[in-house]
Amino acid sequence: MHIFVNDERVKCEAGLHVAALLAQLDRDKPDVALALNQQILPRAQWEEHSLQEGDALLLFQVIAGG
Repeated sequence: MHIFVNDERVKCEAGLHVAALLAQLDRDKPDVALALNQQILPRAQWEEHSLQEGDALLLFQVIAGG
């Protein structure tokens, strides 16, 4: 199946969890956050959320500040 990661088309196996995809892409860093289909997906859900054909992930670096 195909999904989009930061607007790039990526091929992956069906039913892959978000956490597994990030590990494959070497993007599973502590300072990474993501939006799935324009909705923030909490890190606690990455292990259980299965990706679907055409899903769009936006990965970004978390920056603390005030």
